[in-house]
Amino acid sequence: MKKILFVIFMLSIGVTSAYSQLGKIRNAAKTAAKTVGVGSGGNVDRAITIVSAAEAARATNNLTAENEYYLGRAVAANIAGSYKIYRNPALEAYLNNIVNTIAINSPKPDIYNGYHVAILDNDEINAFATPGGHIFVTRGLIACASNEDSLAAVIAHEVAHIQLRHALGAIRNARYANLFISEALAGVEAAGGNVKELSSIMGDSVDEVIATLAVNGFSRSQELEADVTAASLLASAGYQASGLVEMLEVLKQKQGNDKSRGFGKTHPTPDNRIANVKNNLGKYKVADTRIHRIERYNDIR
Repeated sequence: MKKILFVIFMLSIGVTSAYSQLGKIRNAAKTAAKTVGVGSGGNVDRAITIVSAAEAARATNNLTAENEYYLGRAVAANIAGSYKIYRNPALEAYLNNIVNTIAINSPKPDIYNGYHVAILDNDEINAFATPGGHIFVTRGLIACASNEDSLAAVIAHEVAHIQLRHALGAIRNARYANLFISEALAGVEAAGGNVKELSSIMGDSVDEVIATLAVNGFSRSQELEADVTAASLLASAGYQASGLVEMLEVLKQKQGNDKSRGFGKTHPTPDNRIANVKNNLGKYKVADTRIHRIERYNDIR
């Protein structure tokens, strides 16, 4: 608990440059440590040591799978608090069977606590993927799919963001919380911490990820990379990679170049994405087994 309080105090210090503010941090650290009764050595010295450029990079680059999961769970808790979760056990099971099929045939089938899909009760056409395997798909986006392969394409795109660790790029841009995130997570986990504690400690880092997912979107290059990776994931799982093109065509019809909401707000234009995927479709040819998925797709609709 002392370590947690100490890290919270450190995260509240508005430092913008670890090197230029090191003296102030050292003094503040000793004051905080004395306040919570940690003493002047041990954890204090360790905390001061991690304030360096090398450790700042290590803090995010070396997040364990468990760290990443808890970070993603804190982000997911915020998303779930902003959107109503749509409860449809049959549809949830169907979507999770799809994501598990994609994941088990992917380069990263095993992540801490697995991949999970939840449905957002919203007509907006959108989807989100947090670090650690949490995927949200809106009812509006599900309604756009005309078959299982195009629906799987949406999920594969989100799995691609998770496996490419795109959301962690937002954390690396956080002002200073990234210096301490690994230490904070380790301390909370060791103390049996919960989402509320994690959200409080990670503060800016959680906000950065949420802003990227729901407001600013990933960079154009990241979205195009996720599309190409999604095509590969689909083919590896036995789906038609062309399902991604089908879905993008529908999104183009539904939203056009509207950048004010949903996918249009956080993704490149469908035209750019369609051209990018089509350029790579020749690499992902698999037997066409879509006929075997028609009945179960129609049943779930």
